[in-house]
Amino acid sequence: MKLVLKRPLAFFDLETTGVNIGTDRILEIAVIKLHPDGSEEVKTWRANPGMPIPLESSMVHGIYDEHVAEAPIFEAIAQEIADFIHISDLAGYNSNKFDIPMLMEEFLRAGVEFDLDNRHFVDVQNIFHQMEQRTLKAAYQFYCGKQIINAHSAEADTRATMEVLLAQIARYHEHEWEDKKGVKSIPVVGDVEALHKFTNLSKPVDFAGRLVYNEAGEELINFGKHKGKRLEDVFDVEPSYYSWLMQGDFPLYTKRKVDEIYKRWNGRKAAERQARVASQPKPQQQQPAPPPQSNPVGKGFQKPQYNQQSNRPYQNKKQDDKPAQPINDDMLKLLADKFKKG
Repeated sequence: MKLVLKRPLAFFDLETTGVNIGTDRILEIAVIKLHPDGSEEVKTWRANPGMPIPLESSMVHGIYDEHVAEAPIFEAIAQEIADFIHISDLAGYNSNKFDIPMLMEEFLRAGVEFDLDNRHFVDVQNIFHQMEQRTLKAAYQFYCGKQIINAHSAEADTRATMEVLLAQIARYHEHEWEDKKGVKSIPVVGDVEALHKFTNLSKPVDFAGRLVYNEAGEELINFGKHKGKRLEDVFDVEPSYYSWLMQGDFPLYTKRKVDEIYKRWNGRKAAERQARVASQPKPQQQQPAPPPQSNPVGKGFQKPQYNQQSNRPYQNKKQDDKPAQPINDDMLKLLADKFKKG
């Protein structure tokens, strides 16, 4: 059956810095405008987001900071995009929940008028999910070809789940699957470890999805203003974030993992401080003054100094002693008077 159009239908997809509509930015937008006569127009724009692109996002869509360093900011191309899809209805995959709200957020930041009233929105993902339901009942019918007896009783649902897994392993035994990076593999096999990896692609730290692992196995925040950042990096600049998490309305298991990460971070910081102290040069200690030599004779004794030529001690002289005068007649007369017998 042919698609009948009364006005253009613009299929579009966004690549962004992340999935937070309020804080993330568009990196790339591609639009295929299908006209009622069957003709197509295709345009793609790239935008500099004005913020670093998280590595985890780049690894999904392949757009890194250097790829958009010279691109215009979205504000500079917003009007051109709005004009291109001006009278079109909009279509995309998960577009109602993400692409359209994200595009409108960017239009509003740029001050570009884009009216959503009287447009039609076709979300292909919703067609898929509603036509191919994702309930246990639908899975049991699809894989096992039968209805669950006593549905919604714990034992019946548990047995149905087991039978569905066994049927999936048999059905996809040699079925090739391709991930978002283009890597192909056969993931559904009779090995629990392999099934674990395939069914935990988001790599949650806490199962609630508040924290997730990146490719390097580091814990990232998966919500709020710090979304996409390493938790330890946030502790470096905002240590009080730990208290906010522990006092907040989060699951207990999430808090347990936060506490483990915080203790590890705190221990690393303490070790770094000790290493810095150990690497600093120690102040030199002053040598104690030698004890005074004992006086063998008594107070006021001075060790005699010897004449190096005669090896006899110098006679001590006071500093105010006058040098010896030559003998004259007056001195002889004084001596004679002194020894004259009376």
